[in-house]
Amino acid sequence: MDKFKTSTAKVDFPEKVRGEAKFTDDISFPDMLFAKTVRSTVARGKIKKITLPKMPEGYHWFCADDIKGENVVNIIFSDWPVFAAGRVNFIGESIGIFVGKDKEILDKLASEIKIDYEEETPVYELTESYIHKAFKKGDYEAAKAKAVKVIKHTYETGYQEQAYLENQGIICYFDENDKLTLTGSMQCPFYIKRAVMRSCGLKDDEVRVIQPAVGGAFGGKEHYPSMIGSQVAVAALALHKPVKMCFERAEDITFTTKRHPSHSEYEALVDKDNNILGLKIRVGLNGGAYKGCSGVVLSRALIASSNAYVFENLDVVGDVYMTNTTPTAAFRGFGSPQTIFAMEMFIHHVAKELGVDPLELRFKYLAKQGDVTANNGHFHDPIVLKELMEKAMKMSDYKRKLKVYSKPGCNKGIGMSIFLHGCGFTGSGESDIIHGKVKLVKDEHDHVYCYAAPVDFGQGNRTTLKKIVSNTLGLPEDQVSFEAPDTDHTPDSGPTAASRTIIIVGFLFEKCAKHLKEIWKSGERQEYVEPYVGPSYIHWDEDTMQGDAYPGYSWGVNVVEVEFNPVTYQVSVLNTWSTYDVGRVVDERIAVGQADGGILQGLGYGYLEEMKCVDGRMRNRNLSDYIIPTFEDAPHMETAFIDNPFIYGANGAKGMGELTLVGGAPAVALAIENAIGRKISKIPANPEYLMEVMKHEN
Repeated sequence: MDKFKTSTAKVDFPEKVRGEAKFTDDISFPDMLFAKTVRSTVARGKIKKITLPKMPEGYHWFCADDIKGENVVNIIFSDWPVFAAGRVNFIGESIGIFVGKDKEILDKLASEIKIDYEEETPVYELTESYIHKAFKKGDYEAAKAKAVKVIKHTYETGYQEQAYLENQGIICYFDENDKLTLTGSMQCPFYIKRAVMRSCGLKDDEVRVIQPAVGGAFGGKEHYPSMIGSQVAVAALALHKPVKMCFERAEDITFTTKRHPSHSEYEALVDKDNNILGLKIRVGLNGGAYKGCSGVVLSRALIASSNAYVFENLDVVGDVYMTNTTPTAAFRGFGSPQTIFAMEMFIHHVAKELGVDPLELRFKYLAKQGDVTANNGHFHDPIVLKELMEKAMKMSDYKRKLKVYSKPGCNKGIGMSIFLHGCGFTGSGESDIIHGKVKLVKDEHDHVYCYAAPVDFGQGNRTTLKKIVSNTLGLPEDQVSFEAPDTDHTPDSGPTAASRTIIIVGFLFEKCAKHLKEIWKSGERQEYVEPYVGPSYIHWDEDTMQGDAYPGYSWGVNVVEVEFNPVTYQVSVLNTWSTYDVGRVVDERIAVGQADGGILQGLGYGYLEEMKCVDGRMRNRNLSDYIIPTFEDAPHMETAFIDNPFIYGANGAKGMGELTLVGGAPAVALAIENAIGRKISKIPANPEYLMEVMKHEN
């Protein structure tokens, strides 16, 4: 029996069921202080004067003047200040923090501070590009000379809030060796460590980060904890006391990073035989006030812009635009949900305009092993997209329902999305930038401890990585432990992001376990460290965006069935059917959980979740006016996996954390199109938008 096919109980089940798991706000220290952020109330301007209220004894103010190192948040682009210094660029920007024992007094101080601004005209439209990327494949202009028809459509996507269960929170304190230590709700312990070192002017051996239990992340805790970690570290260093900062939900939703809104223009060249000769794609992302990681988000959006299809000629350009709004950053899928939505809608709309079967048009351009990718690399591994599609269509009775639901007045619809997702960091990033490594330690009792940086924030890393090691070593699972990341003891295996944990870190653990098994000496302490070595075929030029963008790809198909209410314009999702190629599944129960959660989040993005930013201010402040799918909105879900082992994955596994989200929005949008007989070009396709479509589109 394949042990990987057998599901195992998640390691964190007992502690969470019994309420024993310690999340950030459960952790307390003697003499601990709290921090309250003071934020900008204007979208753009200079800070002329700050007048502090009368400060009670034991209460303190910290701002840019107290930064001992560099006043920047250490992200990919380091342009976002830890505390605003002399000017502000969005409503809600951190100007400083009050620190003290009583939260009510901190709130009072924050309400009494006076800040005088010299306001400037803010930018809200996508007019000022601060990141530009482009690439080409083939010769689009030459292809244009052969075209008899040019089809153009525009697509838009909105903000999306991560809506993790546990709000942002960080505690900074001094450990038993008097070392500055941080713990909190995070995805990337080493990101926080490097950020604090940089902003506080500290050395590597002067900062420690320990991961507690974490209640969800979805990309929202990839970079933002570096900011609040740096802020509380400034205070803790000055006062030599523990300092905690935990957000309430309203503060978290209003001021933390979101998914980038997008505007995408697609143009297809079509010849006399209805062949698509090439695509011109123009993508614009709203990056907000600072660059942060938006350059990488743009890269991944552009790489995914032709999705799972192969065309001979591409002309792809993208820009991130500066606006005086809350900065946008990482969110599950990291740019690809925006362009995969656009491409899936576009190929369907092209087919409709040409009068051909959308299914046949999709089949015609599906990627196959050996094909040249959008970036002039290659799809090196077997691709089972047709099998995925056929299985999903059979599970859902897609063809029959599509025909029946297309009849006027039916008010039901069915839609199918096809998609891919690149696993790991772009190009040679794993080898050239991350340099990840893992460590196994066997003690004298032959118990094995796993050390690596991935954070388990609900997706099951502690369970799956431990399972990979125990199965490889041939040991019972209770003889292997996965240690929570602690930067003093854990090697830096890279961030918990980019669908890289299983395909990169899991593969490293498998190799490490194989080597440990070869040198195994029972009853002796042994240690083995495994560094990452990428596939030899990966060649990537980030400047030209040419080459192999990823070490491997996962693939998926979603089918969604909906019912439309013509009176209220509301949509009910009735059923979903999903098929995935994630290599080989490491643990089926965990994989199904990822899949069900992923598609539900993708559905919310597609038809329900709307966040409005008006005059630079987020209008949604809590989960009663930012609506996400609840248990009652969850449809009947069926999920199947097709085995297609990947040579560079643990037991053949590939990533799936982001894959399972990216197809939900186009699938539900196409289902709504089928139900209402009108074109959808914007998400979320909520009742207000559908009313507009039904009343104004001919």
